[in-house]
Amino acid sequence: MQNAQLIGLSAQMALGRELEVIANNMANVTTTGFKARTTRFQEYLMPKASAETFQRPDRRLSYVIDAATPLDLSQGPVEATGNPLNVAIRGEAFFAVQTPQGERYTRNGAFEMNPQGQIVTSDGHLVLGDGGPIQISQQETGLTIGPDGTVSTNQGNRGKVRLVTFADPQGLTNAGGNLYSATAAPQPAGPQGRLEPGALERSNVRPVLAMSRMLEVNRVYQLVSDTVSRLDSLRGMAIQRLADASAA
Repeated sequence: MQNAQLIGLSAQMALGRELEVIANNMANVTTTGFKARTTRFQEYLMPKASAETFQRPDRRLSYVIDAATPLDLSQGPVEATGNPLNVAIRGEAFFAVQTPQGERYTRNGAFEMNPQGQIVTSDGHLVLGDGGPIQISQQETGLTIGPDGTVSTNQGNRGKVRLVTFADPQGLTNAGGNLYSATAAPQPAGPQGRLEPGALERSNVRPVLAMSRMLEVNRVYQLVSDTVSRLDSLRGMAIQRLADASAA
């Protein structure tokens, strides 16, 4: 009976983790360039004990463990905005940005110009070009960002937005603010990523599917919780009866 409760607890922990992932996805339905995460679980078979004195062989216990939360890199809807500082990525590339914590990566192409004439993200992080931050003087006009990332004004080319990819994008870690950190060095995106000027990539979260899955997980979680509670009640009743029998 105790084993059954432990198995139920492992299922509750896995379902609770899935609820956290779904809730975070739902909270970012309108976040530009957001990539949803999914959950992956696997069976863990408890190693069985062995001894020559056992009357019957042990059965291996099957638990549930949280194996990973893979990043869904599918393309989000691209929406035209007409803003020359908006660019959407098509492909599996990322923008490189400079933050106080070091270099980070994002799909959010809603860029702005800070008071110093540098192209920054909506959170104020410097957008990195091939040669560092991209600087535009106040006298320049007609700013455009080309499909290859080239930044131009009425005075010519001003740099090129740096696009990067990773050999294993599943190794990216969420760093807050729609940013990712990486332990592996990025590689130039090349043909794997191109830009669509004057547009933004919306979140790839599908809210209807996410909401349906959340309701389903909640129902299963409640079912497991009720089962564990009944097992706990039965265990308490058994202990009480044994105590009563010993006292008689």
